[in-house]
Amino acid sequence: MNADDLRALQAPLKDRYKAEPEAAIITLKARGDLDADSLVCRVDTGKALVEAGLHPATGGTGAFACSGNMLLDALVACAGVTLKAVATAIAFDLRGGVVSAEGDLDFRGTLGVAKDAPVGFRAIRLTFDLETSEPRERIDQLVKLTERYCVVYQTLARPADLGLTVRTTAA
Repeated sequence: MNADDLRALQAPLKDRYKAEPEAAIITLKARGDLDADSLVCRVDTGKALVEAGLHPATGGTGAFACSGNMLLDALVACAGVTLKAVATAIAFDLRGGVVSAEGDLDFRGTLGVAKDAPVGFRAIRLTFDLETSEPRERIDQLVKLTERYCVVYQTLARPADLGLTVRTTAA
């Protein structure tokens, strides 16, 4: 694919997003199942080997995971494993559950359709559906500690300083 092919692929999407801004807002989802017997959260990425590509909202085929999918998968996986580790450490009776995340992307920003539209997620919602008979106070403690120790959650909540290096090789 060359630059002209990419522009031709994205032109109808850009036109649609200019005319219908709400059509550019897509909700991506991720889900993970908590293993009752181990410190594992199983996230079904839909692929054994995850290949990244353009989201259909930017001209992709839908055959590949987009970076937004991968970010939500990472959040779910990290939150699930952290939740299981914290539950184990505080002797919390957790028999299983589901960790899910939804995030709203505005593809107008990603495609440069609207300068005021964000590039990235507008909002991300993380949900824990837990199988437990623990009292509310213990559940609140578990969630608070999970938020505190979940690397991906903390990085999204308070972005780290990010450096960028470019290396080239001569042909």
